Amino acid sequence: MQTTIPCENPAPGGPGASPTWTRGNKDAIGTAYSTSSRVWFTLSEGILNEVYYPTVDRPQVRDVQYLITDGETFFHAEPQLDAEMEALSPHSPGVRVTLSGPEARYRIVKEIIADPHESSILMHTRFEVAPEWVGKLKLYVVCAPHLQVGGWRNGGAVASVAGHTVLTAHKAEIWLALGATIPFLQCACGFVGVNDGWKDLAENFQPDWTYDCAQDGNIALTGEMDLRRGTEFTLSLAFGNSFHNAATTLFQSLGIPFADHRARFQEQWQRSSRHLRNLEAATGDGENLYHRSESILLAHEDKLFPGAMIASLSIPWGEHHGDAEGEGGYHLVWTRDLVNTATGLLATENTLTPLRALIFLAVSQRPDGGFAQNFWVNGNAYWQGIQLDEVAFPVLLAWRLQAMKALRNFDPYPMVLSAAAYMIRQGPATPQERWEEAGGYSPSTLASNIAALMCAAEMTRARGDETTANFIQAYADFLECHIEAWTVTTQGTLVSDITWHRYNQDGYGQRADGGPYLEQIPS
Repeated sequence: MQTTIPCENPAPGGPGASPTWTRGNKDAIGTAYSTSSRVWFTLSEGILNEVYYPTVDRPQVRDVQYLITDGETFFHAEPQLDAEMEALSPHSPGVRVTLSGPEARYRIVKEIIADPHESSILMHTRFEVAPEWVGKLKLYVVCAPHLQVGGWRNGGAVASVAGHTVLTAHKAEIWLALGATIPFLQCACGFVGVNDGWKDLAENFQPDWTYDCAQDGNIALTGEMDLRRGTEFTLSLAFGNSFHNAATTLFQSLGIPFADHRARFQEQWQRSSRHLRNLEAATGDGENLYHRSESILLAHEDKLFPGAMIASLSIPWGEHHGDAEGEGGYHLVWTRDLVNTATGLLATENTLTPLRALIFLAVSQRPDGGFAQNFWVNGNAYWQGIQLDEVAFPVLLAWRLQAMKALRNFDPYPMVLSAAAYMIRQGPATPQERWEEAGGYSPSTLASNIAALMCAAEMTRARGDETTANFIQAYADFLECHIEAWTVTTQGTLVSDITWHRYNQDGYGQRADGGPYLEQIPS
C-alpha cells in the first residue's frame, strides 16, 4: 500500500478543550449480527455518536456529523436541524435519518449500518438541495476521536493511501480511518475549541485552517465532500490495530456497493430471528416492535467474549463527563442487567444466547463465590462494591436453564453452590442495594436472595445432598420470616399505612426517624 502520513503543518494550540462524551439517551443503536464485524454505533437526535470497537465496552469516537454552509451567510451543524428517524427494517438495527435544513434549503438522508463483515460503520448519504441553492452549498464531515475510551492524547492526520485522501486518528494500538466513495476536496486536523473544523466554519463560513495533523490532545478531523463527484455517496468509519489495518478495512468496505452491504446486513439479522416465538396474533404491528426489541437486546452482546452483555451502549450525562468520569458509563457488565437481558431472550425461545451468558458469568465469578459490582467484558472489575442481588441473579438464570433442559453440556452447579455460600456468609444485609447508593436490609435484595437460595436448594437436593439442601432452604426461610421485621414500618412520615423501606441500615423496621436512608414505599 502506498501510504503517506505527513505532519508538515501541525495544528497549534494543543491539547484543546476538555473532552466530554455525548448524551446518554439514545434514539438508536446498531451492529452487524456477524461476529467478524466488531463495531457498534449509537445515535442521538439523528447524530452518529459513540462508536464502540473492538469490544462492546470500548467507545472510540465521540461523534461524526455533517456541517453545511454556503460559504457566505450561514453555517449549520446537525444539532440545529430537524431530525426524523426510522428503522430500515423490523428485523435489523439499521437506521434511516432524515435531517431537514431551515427554510427547506436542503435535506440530508442518512442510512446507517455496520459493515456485515468488516469493523467499519457505513453511512450512506444523500444530500438533496433546493433548486435555487444547487451549486451554492458545501458539505463537510467532522469526526471527534475518543480513542482508547478517552478524548485526551489522541493524534490525527490527513493521509494519502493509494492516491486517495483519508482522515486518520490513533492512540496506542487503536487506529481509525475515515473516507468516502467521493473524494475530499480539503481536509484539516485541529484541536477541539481552538482550531477544529466546527469552530473554523462557524467564524466566517470558510475553511481557513488547513493543518495536516494534530498530536497529543482532544482533536477533530474535518473533510469537505467533493459534491461535484456526486451528492449521493457512502461514508465509512473503519477501525484497526494499525493504520494499514484500518485503511484496508476502509477500502474493503467502500469497495462493495452500499445496497449489497445493506441487503447482507438485513439478511443476517432476519436469519437470526427465525427461532422467535410467533406472537403475530397478539400484536397490532405485525411483530415489528417485538423483532426490534429482540435485536436491541442481542446487539448488547460482545463478539470477542461470547455471552458478555453490557447494560447499555451509553454514558449517562456523557455531555458533562470527561475521560475519568465517563470511562465506565453504562457500557459495563452488571450481572443483574445481564440476567434480565438473558431471561428476556428466553421468553422469545432463544436458549443459546442465555446459555452463553450463564457460561460467561460462571467464568467471571470470583473465587469467594461473589461477583464484582460491575466489570469489563474481559472480566476485570470496574466498581468495587458488593451487591448481594447480583450474586443471586446468576443462580436464578442457572435454575431457569436447567428447568428448560437448555444447559446442554454445561454444569453450573459449582457456580450455584459457591454463590449460595457467599450469600449466606455475607447476608442478610447487603453492602449495596440495587441502586448502588447505600446498603442495609433491602426488600429487593432479600427477595432475590430468597429466590436464588430456594433454587440452589432444589439443585443441591437433585444432586442427592439432602443435608446441604436443607441448610440452604432453612436460611432462605429465615430471610423470608424476617422481611417485614427488617424492612416494614407503620410509623412512616409519608403515609399512615404500612410502608416498605427501600433499605434500612438498622434492621429495625419500626424506626422511621426521618433519616435519609429510610425512603418509604407505600405498600
